[in-house]
Amino acid sequence: MIESVSRRALSGSSGSYHVRGAELARDRRLKSLAATVVFLDETQHTFQLDKRAKGQILLDLVFQHLELIEKDYFGLQYAENPTVYPNSDAMRWLDPSKPVKKQIRSKGGQFFFKVKFYVSDPSKLQEEYTRYQFYLQIRRDILHGKLQLPTSTACLIASYTVQSELGDYHPEEHGPGYLSRLQLIPGQTEEMEKKICELHKLHKGQLPADAEFNFLDHAKRLDMYGVELHKARDSTNKEIQLGVTSIGLVVFQNNIKINVFSWSKIVKISFKRKQFFIQLRREQSENYDTLLGFNMQTYRSSKNLWKACVEHHTFFRLHSPKMRPRRFPLTLSSRFTYSGRTEFQTVEDGKHRARVERTFIRSPSKRIVHGVNQVPIEEKGKVVSAPARPPRPYDNKVQSLGSREPRQAWVEGNNSDDEGGFLSLREEINTSTHTQGGAFSPVLGSRILSYVDDDTAERNIYDLPDYSEPTSSPAPQILDDGLVTIRLTPDEQGRFGFNVKGGLDLDIPILVSRVAPNTPADRCYPKLNEGDQVLYINGIDVNGMLHEHVVNLIRQSRDTGNGELTLTVRPNALYNALAGTDEASEEEPPYRYVPDAPHSAVGSDALAQSMLLLADGLASGALIAQYEQLYRKNPELTSLESKKAENQNKNRYRDISPYDVTRVILMGCVNGDYINANYVNMEIPGSGIINRYIATQGPLSSTVADFWQMVLEAGSTLVVMLTTLVERGRTKCHQYWPALNETLTLRNLMLISTSEKIEDFFVFREFILRDVNTGEERDITHMQYCGWPDHGVPSDWRQFTKFTERVRAARTGMVEPAVVHCSAGIGRTGVLVLMETALCLIEANQPVYPLDIVRSMRDQRAMMIQNASQYKFVCEAVHKAYTEGIAKPLIEFIFFEFLFSLLQVFTLIFTMKVLAIAVLAVLIYTVAGFPEQEGEALVPEVLDTLRKTQLGPNSEIQSVKSGIEYKVAESQTGKVDLGSILDGLVPPEVIANLQQQIDGIGNH
Repeated sequence: MIESVSRRALSGSSGSYHVRGAELARDRRLKSLAATVVFLDETQHTFQLDKRAKGQILLDLVFQHLELIEKDYFGLQYAENPTVYPNSDAMRWLDPSKPVKKQIRSKGGQFFFKVKFYVSDPSKLQEEYTRYQFYLQIRRDILHGKLQLPTSTACLIASYTVQSELGDYHPEEHGPGYLSRLQLIPGQTEEMEKKICELHKLHKGQLPADAEFNFLDHAKRLDMYGVELHKARDSTNKEIQLGVTSIGLVVFQNNIKINVFSWSKIVKISFKRKQFFIQLRREQSENYDTLLGFNMQTYRSSKNLWKACVEHHTFFRLHSPKMRPRRFPLTLSSRFTYSGRTEFQTVEDGKHRARVERTFIRSPSKRIVHGVNQVPIEEKGKVVSAPARPPRPYDNKVQSLGSREPRQAWVEGNNSDDEGGFLSLREEINTSTHTQGGAFSPVLGSRILSYVDDDTAERNIYDLPDYSEPTSSPAPQILDDGLVTIRLTPDEQGRFGFNVKGGLDLDIPILVSRVAPNTPADRCYPKLNEGDQVLYINGIDVNGMLHEHVVNLIRQSRDTGNGELTLTVRPNALYNALAGTDEASEEEPPYRYVPDAPHSAVGSDALAQSMLLLADGLASGALIAQYEQLYRKNPELTSLESKKAENQNKNRYRDISPYDVTRVILMGCVNGDYINANYVNMEIPGSGIINRYIATQGPLSSTVADFWQMVLEAGSTLVVMLTTLVERGRTKCHQYWPALNETLTLRNLMLISTSEKIEDFFVFREFILRDVNTGEERDITHMQYCGWPDHGVPSDWRQFTKFTERVRAARTGMVEPAVVHCSAGIGRTGVLVLMETALCLIEANQPVYPLDIVRSMRDQRAMMIQNASQYKFVCEAVHKAYTEGIAKPLIEFIFFEFLFSLLQVFTLIFTMKVLAIAVLAVLIYTVAGFPEQEGEALVPEVLDTLRKTQLGPNSEIQSVKSGIEYKVAESQTGKVDLGSILDGLVPPEVIANLQQQIDGIGNH
């Protein structure tokens, strides 16, 4: 009967339920998206996502899985085409704001966890685990050929990988070929492995965290570090690559950097179809805008480059990301903005965040020859790899406490007089325990600059902020005259983390001599740097205070209510904390290749290591960046005498003046006591040698008499000239000597030319300088180098090195200063002084640090070594002279260090130091291989001398004498069997170490 009921009757109170449809909807809701992420240690994990989940959800799951705190540097990459190899240019970054499903085309999406923003300095990373992830990324970049580097740098960096994974070098464990199974660098050869092995020995004592920090610190200086390359063509249709970095846009051609456009020089970046444009900031001398265009491969590649620029600029240059403006209708251009956190926000957050105490297990390198398979272990929700073998209690292996901070591997054993003792003694002892004999690596954080956010209406045009506008972001307090106020709060140990030197008693201003890494002084903003002059401490003027009073004033700050220390400093380098200049932003932070204290290891090791660092700095370009950060003039020294009206015409160049404190003062000159010249003394440590110079300008026609008066009064017998008289049509120096066999008369002086000889690019002259009043005569050697081109540097370093050796030979036994000049007396003159100093240091078996030499010269005469090309030339010449054996340690200096180490051992064995000296005398005989009869006479002569001085009991001397004479008789070959002499007196490992030194001396 129901069928007969009309539809109309049920229409007012009817209902329906779609059962099938509801079940289908339920199934759709239950469906999820599987995303597999491959991590940097080559483990992987699959995450289940809601199919509508955005990219940020997946990123959060990944960061949570890794327990990563400093996560803003990382991202996920995927391939639009699943068949594309993961390292190709077709990879794209996951957009956090878009659904994951819409960004990948395949059902089983695979993502690769990678570093997206390469930190400019590893010291900015607070967490050891974050640095470890960077370390893994850069290792992959090197092995896959993305990060190209010279062989010397590759070996140095690989040696830190070996130290991190295998710990200290042990001969009994690390036998020949122990590196052959490790995949360390591309194209690995046996010769490379030998070099890596030698470098590995130098890193003794470095923990894995230390080695990885040093690894990163060297990698950051490479041209290709952190560069995301995009293929393009320039206006001439040449193939180039555009790289986006933290400092700006870099142009490469055939993997060689040819140009850099820093963010501070770029006003706007934009793209249109396949064309990419950058607009440069107008210079003061320009009345037009510069717009550079590049042709990309596709529209997509053009947009990807534009997005990468937006992201990198925002992350590295702004305090906070720009807010996305409201979208207007009918706007066709891109609306992309970077919405993540900036580096400034990340670093600031890290300063205030408590450290997390945790451990993690490092992943070992790939084996070239596969051995026992390692089974991955699941620990705390993340995949890690088991260590190859259990760590030993005395070694530094793969497991490390996460809270341990990296430290410099070159640590001084005792605080010097210029330190205030703010670095705790406990830290110094612990550090030296792990780092003695290790390789030095610089630790210097860069300044974080303050920038302004900016809005723009065009979405595919990205305007860089105008830095001349006021900023609403917090900024450091900048006082008049470029002074900066820095506020520090001590750490939990009550340390501020810096040392000072100077004071009224030392007659030098109060300067920051050291800033310890990862301390309040290192992490403050603005940053405290070595060389900063301290003017006020908590508002108290320290000018005129004794060093001890300054130290006490700093220490007393810890006892105040909040313990805050307020410093007013004059920065060492020109630094605008509001970052509007190119100098403050374009260059990366300064690097330091010079240890804070003398190296305590054997000199040959320190010399060899300094040469490795020199090679690395030349290869990476960091050496030049370091040089360019150095002051040209010492700001504490005046040049008032040169500015006097009566002296201005005596200067060849207006801006090159001698310091008042080191200037040469003429005593018997009728024209006054001024000449544009400075005394420059270069000490050679460990040799007792001081090379003395007078660095001066090329004489003017009006100062020739003054020049020779200076030579006479200084007692000089050698004059070195490094220029020709005329270059490129300009007079560089007046001819201040007579022609051959002629005489030049100058007031009370006569100069007679007796000989002239030309060899290659050299001219050697001999003069007689006669004082007419006293009749005193002096022979003068004049050496001129003519091989320096009109511009640039010599093309043949060997010729210049040969000339330097001739100069050294001419000054043998001379204690008076050698007069050296070019045109201005700073550029080529500085090159010669540095070259001769470096050669002397090598012969004395001392490490060579060119920047320290330049600094020492510039503290005596301003602007020595005039430009970067001269500095690079002389550094290359020094390195080649060492590697090719032209300059090498002299046997007497190597032997002196060996004797010193022996003396330390023997004074522990014998009751009197004089007896130890007697034993050393015998060893001198045996090692040097003197004739037998001379050696036989040497022993009793030394012992008889000791008897006469009555410094020891005869019985003790006689007992040693008989033993010594017996060992001497056995050593007729000149070879010392140290084991038989010292057997039972000292530990075997000490004997082995000394025997190794003896064998090394024998090889020389």
